[in-house]
Amino acid sequence: MHISIFSSSSTDLTLIARSLPAYDCHGMQHLAEVQRAHPQLLIVDIASAGVQLAEIVKTAQAAVIPLLLLTSDAAHELAALSAYADNRLIESEFKPLRRNAIAAHVKLLLQRVYPEHNERKIQQFGHHVFESPAHIVTHAGKNTVLTQKEFALAILLFSNLGQPLSRAYLQENIWGLEDRDELPPRTIDTHVSRVRNKLNLRPENGFRLGTIYGYGYQLEKLTGSAD
Repeated sequence: MHISIFSSSSTDLTLIARSLPAYDCHGMQHLAEVQRAHPQLLIVDIASAGVQLAEIVKTAQAAVIPLLLLTSDAAHELAALSAYADNRLIESEFKPLRRNAIAAHVKLLLQRVYPEHNERKIQQFGHHVFESPAHIVTHAGKNTVLTQKEFALAILLFSNLGQPLSRAYLQENIWGLEDRDELPPRTIDTHVSRVRNKLNLRPENGFRLGTIYGYGYQLEKLTGSAD
């Protein structure tokens, strides 16, 4: 599913894309791009849209495209937002953006406009099959349910098999920059340990999820493993 993001902030674009990993997200900054793209959902930063906002909303409404408006608490942005308060195909989110909130708004809008929409996504790494949004990992005939963060961490590790991943990289991709100052010191270690235990990522099962002292973690597939 194609989602267009109208924003001049590269930071916001990156955060939104990471909030919606199952979707094809593209940034844009001009009304003509919106009109050509025909997205299934449009996310618009009110400040970036400026005087183009009314035409962008008009374009979205004419094509029945759900719209998520991003706003600050500036008076002129709130005034612009108030004009669309009663439109059920328009949701709003305040900045600074939060990944979970963005994902929740998008899910709600898609359900309203596309009742048949199926978010189920399958990713496979060897014999490990990852199903979202149920957060189920299937391996050797066994289904294991992970939490949202554990699932995201496991996907990241398998996507970078054999590559060392720094703690900073894991934190940014799983918890986001917005949680940098609030994340308890042992949170990453705890989640890595849970993923290792729940998925049995141990040498006797063909994998080693090891610590790289002073740096981070690495998931390795051991030589001779059948997976």
